[in-house]
Amino acid sequence: MISSHKFFQNLWRWIANIFSSAIALIWSVPVIWALIASFRPASEPISRGDVWFGSTLTFENYIHAWSLAPFGRYYINTIFVVLLILAVQLVTIVLAGFAFANYEFIGKRWVFFFVLLQMMIPTSALLAPNFSTIREMGLFDTRLAIAIPYFGSAFGTFLMRQAFLAVPRDLVDAGVIDGCSWWQLIIHIYLPPAIPSLVAFGLSSATWHWNEFLWPLIITNSEKSRPLTAGLVRFTQLGEIGAQWTLLSAATLMVVAPLFIVFLIFQKRFIQSFVHSGIK
Repeated sequence: MISSHKFFQNLWRWIANIFSSAIALIWSVPVIWALIASFRPASEPISRGDVWFGSTLTFENYIHAWSLAPFGRYYINTIFVVLLILAVQLVTIVLAGFAFANYEFIGKRWVFFFVLLQMMIPTSALLAPNFSTIREMGLFDTRLAIAIPYFGSAFGTFLMRQAFLAVPRDLVDAGVIDGCSWWQLIIHIYLPPAIPSLVAFGLSSATWHWNEFLWPLIITNSEKSRPLTAGLVRFTQLGEIGAQWTLLSAATLMVVAPLFIVFLIFQKRFIQSFVHSGIK
């Protein structure tokens, strides 16, 4: 019986591994195609039945794509926006999570309910009011305009509240008795055990805003403030009959390459942060 049980365990493990590998392969097909297409000569059109390798492999598409767009400026704008959003979010979500976890006040449940309600509102539904607000503030076509709508995070507030609620109340009371102020409670008692949650949120936030496309495209109108994703639009308008897929593939890979490289280097820490934070 024991050997039979172990056999079925191993069998199911093999089945799970094969199934997971198949899903990973299917998911990676577009990325593999984009990589192959980016090395395909631009002079060879992509037609039905001929969408993979060309006659030769060339770096010409990467060189041409870099010369067609100010990628240096795009990278600076993207990094600035991502870091600005993340810096402000880390402050706002920590303070909001601390308030919901540590204090009792009238309407607390309802305020928290409306904070969570924001997670259910589609981003596209807020484009018009956000655009109108930014125009009234005189910030149209600036990097700050891209960042402002994301300074608060309902998801981050929820995550930090849950992390702070897991801190033993006796430890908090001991800090209060020792004379800790509210900011000392945050720094010395609440934040240390919540570091994995902060790291996990930071990774999610940076990835999301690095890849954000629609809002930056709407709120910017020049190269001086556009991030990488919005800058890709010019590569869809080069050809007379639409996008030049070889150039677009090369440009897209240059956009995603930094995140991909960072993930490969720190993937073990990334996974550990998500596991310890409880994010699924």
